[in-house]
Amino acid sequence: MTYESNVMNETIQTVSLREIPEGGVCSALGFRAAGVHAGFRADPSRLDLALVCADEPCACAAVFTQNEFCAAPVSVSRSHLIEGGEGSTYGTARAVMINSGNANAATGMRGLDTAEESSALAARALGCPASEVLVASTGVIGVHLPLAPFESGLPLAVEALSAEGSLDAARAIMTTDTCAKSYAVEFSGEAFGYPEVCFHVGGMTKGSGMIMPNMATMIAVLTTDVPLAAPDLHRALKTVVGQSFNKVTVDGDTSTNDSCFLFSSGAHRPSVPLATPGSELYEIFLVALTQVCVYLARLMAQDGEGATRLITVNVSGAAS
Repeated sequence: MTYESNVMNETIQTVSLREIPEGGVCSALGFRAAGVHAGFRADPSRLDLALVCADEPCACAAVFTQNEFCAAPVSVSRSHLIEGGEGSTYGTARAVMINSGNANAATGMRGLDTAEESSALAARALGCPASEVLVASTGVIGVHLPLAPFESGLPLAVEALSAEGSLDAARAIMTTDTCAKSYAVEFSGEAFGYPEVCFHVGGMTKGSGMIMPNMATMIAVLTTDVPLAAPDLHRALKTVVGQSFNKVTVDGDTSTNDSCFLFSSGAHRPSVPLATPGSELYEIFLVALTQVCVYLARLMAQDGEGATRLITVNVSGAAS
């Protein structure tokens, strides 16, 4: 993909985005991930606990379900970030932990306590404050989420964390999905005055049913090593989600657990300054993030429950 930018009337820069073979949530520098079987599922061959961790606390933005009956993990993760308004949040975080097999939804105060305690367990395992750990759950609704699998699975997940853990993490968040969904791109910093720097944007997602605009039973984790401040990361995420995940409908239902997290490791700092809105680096980051999210959204639509075809309609000459 080639993108031409004429930001602030400056010289047009042409930047090529390159797909990363087997790329995913760890393609960006400064991130590790793991997927293990913790026991949320009876089948020992099914991975059911994913952990994505930044090497250091970093900027993070999130967008959550607009369903008023949101699940406990959504409430807890929101509380761990600064309210950005309109259902979005941003702040500083170190990791996100996701279990499959149980959504911890419609579980009342007990569910909230469980989500908070699971976050605290992950924080202790990682050696960081609980406020820096975000949580998400996916699976059956109305069943209380046990803590025992976290207690036994977290040590395994922390030990397994690696820069090669993207695929296992993507597999661990699957529910009725028929395949893991990961994607990543990279681009050179030469056009921005950083000839020896390569920037990356990648991520993973799950979702194949209860898909409706404004996200659905969808959980996505996105990462980048383009350095951005949390408010600008939040601004970018809101823009891109509106052009990708929020365009997908499978069965008309909006879920209780929708969560989309975006982390920026800032791995190229301080040699690369923060990418700010209006700068060429920010603009090409938006294009890269859009490509990743659109690709993942199409994978979700293609894997929709009962779907046998993915049809693309191109409209030209329309009034709007």
